[in-house]
Amino acid sequence: MGSCVLSYVTYNRIRASQTVLVSSQDHEKLCRVQYIFAYKCVSCILQYLSRCVIGASLESIEEEEEEEDENNSAAEVSSRPKEGVYQIVGTLSKAESAKPRFAEEIYAVSSRKELLRHLLECEIVLYNITEDANQIEEATWAASALHMEIEHFATPKLFILISTIMSWAKSKLPDPEDPEIPFTDEDYRRRKSHPNFMEHINAEKLILKLGKTNKHKFSTYVVASGHQYGAGEGVLHYFFKIGWLSETPTIPVFGDGNNFIPTIHVLDLAAVLQNIADHRPRSHYILAVDVSMHTLQELIKCISKNVGPGKIEKIPKENAFLSKELTQMHLDMLLVNLRMESMFLKETFNIKWVAQAGLVENIEQIVKEYKQSRGLLPLKVCIHGPPGVGKSTIAEELCKHYKLHHIKINDVISETIANLENIVAPKELYSDSVGEEGEDDEEEEGKNVEATHELLARIKESMEQNAGHLDDQYVVKFVKDKLKSMPCRNQGYVLDGFPETYDQAKDLFNLESEDEEEEVKGKIPKCDILIIPEFVISLTASDEFLINRIINLPERIVAGTHYAQDQFLQSLNLFRELNTEDKTVLNYFDELEIHPQFIDVAKFEDPENRFIVKEIIKETGEPRNYGLTDAEKENLERKAAEERLVKEAQEKAERERKEAEERAERMANWEEWNKHLEEVKRQEQELLEAQSIPLRNYLMKNVMPTLMQGINECCKIRPDDPVDFLAEYLFKNSPDIE
Repeated sequence: MGSCVLSYVTYNRIRASQTVLVSSQDHEKLCRVQYIFAYKCVSCILQYLSRCVIGASLESIEEEEEEEDENNSAAEVSSRPKEGVYQIVGTLSKAESAKPRFAEEIYAVSSRKELLRHLLECEIVLYNITEDANQIEEATWAASALHMEIEHFATPKLFILISTIMSWAKSKLPDPEDPEIPFTDEDYRRRKSHPNFMEHINAEKLILKLGKTNKHKFSTYVVASGHQYGAGEGVLHYFFKIGWLSETPTIPVFGDGNNFIPTIHVLDLAAVLQNIADHRPRSHYILAVDVSMHTLQELIKCISKNVGPGKIEKIPKENAFLSKELTQMHLDMLLVNLRMESMFLKETFNIKWVAQAGLVENIEQIVKEYKQSRGLLPLKVCIHGPPGVGKSTIAEELCKHYKLHHIKINDVISETIANLENIVAPKELYSDSVGEEGEDDEEEEGKNVEATHELLARIKESMEQNAGHLDDQYVVKFVKDKLKSMPCRNQGYVLDGFPETYDQAKDLFNLESEDEEEEVKGKIPKCDILIIPEFVISLTASDEFLINRIINLPERIVAGTHYAQDQFLQSLNLFRELNTEDKTVLNYFDELEIHPQFIDVAKFEDPENRFIVKEIIKETGEPRNYGLTDAEKENLERKAAEERLVKEAQEKAERERKEAEERAERMANWEEWNKHLEEVKRQEQELLEAQSIPLRNYLMKNVMPTLMQGINECCKIRPDDPVDFLAEYLFKNSPDIE
């Protein structure tokens, strides 16, 4: 992603009345902030600062909290611009990109000379080099260029460099005898950088040096940021994504996982920048970390339990290089081992923390931010309809399109019973790679073995008493547990033909602690929003249509299923009985204001249900997931290319076949035409000959004798005009003329 130059523009704030006075004739911008950014975390910082009132951090947090509503979150961004806040203008890396909502104006920068002109108009300049090392060169150039123009500054300027704690990675411990003593801001002069982050520490030293020349006109600050989270989760996104996709039983921990990783929420980092702009502190090197001291293992274990499968697995550090999504920079950041504490933030700054205690203690909020920022919202669909209408086929297609989980009752029951049997089965010792997590799980499962034995016994007893069918209470429990599983909570599900009755729907989706009296009074039942479907699709068709469809199915499909004639009719009659009363499953969803979408299958005349699936997709909208991976895209492109080649070859073969057929047909037609022509000529000749016989006989009898005599006479006399002589002779001697 290319970089994007952005300016914050703020107007002077009159503290007495807390209003802004801007003359319509004078648009002098009294305070500008220039920012170079290219990443999502920076976008969050810009949004945060775009709604910060200038000087607000100089007030006490208690006074601010009295003015604000208690329900307002520090992460929420107001869509309405406030007076006295930073108003943002700047440039976009791509001219065709849409203007950010928090930007007031966009301008173009074609050269560094022009960029310097914009920098000189600003009072505050910020550069972020934590995510893109390519920004380091431009950041040092910008600071140096501004430093050379100090004498021409109209107003004092502030330059802030957002760097990373990786410039401390190889620092010696403050007290070698006590490794638990953390680094503080005062230790920055003794810091030593990771070998791959030497450019960062050199940039930090240059920025601090440039700020010492004339502090009144040009002051500089370096903010050493902990690993940022809260805007797509930064370097930890790899683990969030693995957990959300639910494609592996564990989430990897590189190495022993005992290394300490300093972190900070991106909005707390923005608050640090706000405080620097307001306070202009004496210390020019500021450590921006929260108070947490979590190891890599603790962070990943927390992510796994709240987003993923709940388990971790330690793997060698070398295996981390096999991942295409992790760069060398990411790996260096994940393997850093630093205990850090920022005393300066506690003692000097006035920060309204979003996640002061760290990621682990605020994981619910962080997961919510992660899903919202990346649009990873679950899609929950329930498909209702009679047997044979095509529920399972349509559900499978929807699951393929949206990457959802297909919830089929028989599969859920079989899977749950298998898991229960696995719990009570004798266990082998966990491998060392699982570590403490495996030991915790083993202890937990050991406590539940007896309860699981009892549950299995009750399940088997229920199935024996009901001719192999499981009682509703167990089916509902199994399905509810499945819907509450992390994969279904992350991606969503398609519930295939269940619940079948109003009571099943009520038991499945209503909150367990619900007071029945409150439900009667409130009319609308209190449902569990975590698992309640967002869309309900009701497929309808007449009995005649369904019976004809089943009759026409191949025997190989019908064999061994409930589509056998007697069983199908019994299932169809049961469905009609359950859906003729007032209390049906569709009535339940109507009561919740989740109105079903009815689709008449018979109208589409589509055995493969393609048009029905398109109709449902049109209603449910776009996918809400990560989309295709690079490998999947490459695979699809390869398949598309292969299909295209096959199609072209088929089209070419078909074209050549048609041309050959046409050519053979033309040749056959030509031969047939020639034969016909010869026959016509022969018949014409015979007809002419037949028609010429009377005339020939007449000529031979009446004309030829006289003609021969005339010719003989002409030869004897030899007149000057033989033709005229012969004509005259024939006229005089013709037997028909008297």
